[in-house]
Amino acid sequence: MKAIKYYLGLSLVLATTAGCKKDYLDTSFVTQAAAPAKLGALYSITQDNTGMVTIIPSGEGVTSYDVYFGDGGDTFVKVAPGKTVDHKYAEGLYQVKLVGHNIGGQTVEFTQALTVSFRAPENLEPTVTTNNLAITVDAKADYETMFHVYYGDETATNPEPFDTFVEGQPATHTYKTGGIFNVRIVALSGGKATTTVTKAVKVGKQIDLPLGFDDPNYDYTTSDFGGNQSTMATDPADATNKVMKVTKPGGAEVWAGTTLSTDAGFASRMNITPSNSRMTARVYSPAAGLTIKLKIEDHNDPTHSVETDVKTTKANQWETLAFDFNNPSPGTAGLNASYYFDKASTFFDFGTGGSGKVFYMDDLQMSIPVQQISLPVTFDVPNTDYTVTDFGNNSTVDAVDPLNASNKVKKTTKPGGAEVWAGTTVGSPSGFATKIPLTADFAQMTLRVYSPAAGLTIKLKVEDHTNGGKSVETDAVTTVANAWETLTFNFFNNSAGTSAFNATTNYDKASVFFDFGVGGSGKVFYWDDLKVLSAPVAVLGIPLDFQSATLNYTFTDFEGGTVTVVNNPASGGINTSTKVAKMVKNPGATYGGSYIALPSPIDFSTKKTFTMKVWSPRVGAKVLLKVENLTNGGIGFEKEVTTTKANEWELLTFDYSAINTANSYQKVVLIFDNGTSGDGSANYTFYFDDITLN
Repeated sequence: MKAIKYYLGLSLVLATTAGCKKDYLDTSFVTQAAAPAKLGALYSITQDNTGMVTIIPSGEGVTSYDVYFGDGGDTFVKVAPGKTVDHKYAEGLYQVKLVGHNIGGQTVEFTQALTVSFRAPENLEPTVTTNNLAITVDAKADYETMFHVYYGDETATNPEPFDTFVEGQPATHTYKTGGIFNVRIVALSGGKATTTVTKAVKVGKQIDLPLGFDDPNYDYTTSDFGGNQSTMATDPADATNKVMKVTKPGGAEVWAGTTLSTDAGFASRMNITPSNSRMTARVYSPAAGLTIKLKIEDHNDPTHSVETDVKTTKANQWETLAFDFNNPSPGTAGLNASYYFDKASTFFDFGTGGSGKVFYMDDLQMSIPVQQISLPVTFDVPNTDYTVTDFGNNSTVDAVDPLNASNKVKKTTKPGGAEVWAGTTVGSPSGFATKIPLTADFAQMTLRVYSPAAGLTIKLKVEDHTNGGKSVETDAVTTVANAWETLTFNFFNNSAGTSAFNATTNYDKASVFFDFGVGGSGKVFYWDDLKVLSAPVAVLGIPLDFQSATLNYTFTDFEGGTVTVVNNPASGGINTSTKVAKMVKNPGATYGGSYIALPSPIDFSTKKTFTMKVWSPRVGAKVLLKVENLTNGGIGFEKEVTTTKANEWELLTFDYSAINTANSYQKVVLIFDNGTSGDGSANYTFYFDDITLN
């Protein structure tokens, strides 16, 4: 009856659709529907010896199920998706058949065993597999009908979750965090008695680099060998930090060690190459001078490995050890970058039998390649080789700024017995990564210095690291004591008796000489921030000349005046500039001229006299110099003077003492022979230069 209702309902839908649109009916979705798939069933049996079983069919693309109970005959019950059917069985083993139908009439069959028993299940054998934080549980047993699995991660607000499954259709669960959980698998039959097995299951993400030990979502399982003993522990110097603790007890082998993972290794390959061959680890050792070996390998092929050694330098405190696989342990294979390295093992106090020594380890990671020192030298850039080389008995160490504990600096002591020429080379012997950018136009460097006294000579020398004979040096003198100051070193002023600056030389190495010329007496200097001083940037403004090759001398011409920048037509006398401005007054208004807008207002606060060099074709020509507001031409001030020389440069003066300094003036306006129209001839051609405020 239910089947008849279903097909009548479908016919009614199709008929209604046809009535809405008589000329077209697309039923392809029916014939093209995917066949039913992934059929299965769950069973739930009442534990009261009645044999009442609830069957819950499932599948994909199914519009109805035919459920054959398997206890005789071909009768079936049709079940809609999401619904269940109850059936009472006698004790026994049955084959329950499901027939799944889709909307297009296609069917798929599936048969699943059902055991109905009123005795307690026996021989329960669970199978539990883990994958990071996920767990899969299956089981088999005699006389069971179904299983319940409890995952052991219940909380006060979340009752213990469980799933129901049957053999061959396992249950899955994902934990929110890693850890060890007691997983209970309960086998049920039709009777009241059940059988339970509990398994402690450890779940967690597979470890990877960088390797710390603080994230509860990771599985920090380690594998000891040779008698080693490892465990997770609290950092002996920081109670908030989790680390690995390794004990090498009496009787442990000289080669005893610990693998920092399960046999499956890390989650991904370690990027070890000849150009990126270093790893670092923090180690807390009971003594200095102990050998720590680090070995990496392919977890699928232990013959693909490389190992290297480092000695501890501190006792009972943390230090970071760097392991360079370009330097393998003596007698072992070298680095082969084609190998798939995904497993690491450590050997503490390698080569010595166990005696109870305890080590701690943390933060295993790839080392960021150390870069060659370059300017500016600040001592603050991570992974930079700030090695310095002392000579003449100088002594330089890493230090913190005496006035700012967050700033890293160098500390140089010139002890008793140090030579008068004792100094310190900045960086390694190979110098800076690139040439020091000193030029033929500008060759100055600066260094911040904290000196114990004023009046001490500080020498800075730069040279070609491949040829020390190619060098230049210059001096600066401290002016304050026990305070920072920035000293400027001008290599155009080379020290007496030394080579002059040569812009073609590849200066790529620098040395500093503190208290130069005086023998060591224990003076202590701090220094920081060695830089190349940038050349002053030319800015359009007053004084205004026309020598720059980069500034834009844009004049705005009006009413016949025309200004261009040209070569000086009469270099000599008071004006030897190579470039000047040329004004031609062409036919037009009697006030024809030109103006230039400056990027900032002119400062008249202390200086109020303009001078300008002018070349005039005749004596008695009038020259008007005016300043205006940038946006309001009604705000301005002007002065006019007369030329006294012809065909030579002269200096004209314009008195601006009466100017209102409360106003802003940003335009410079020039009008020659104001009141007379020009004709563009040589008689109306003028040159001007060096507009200066005095």
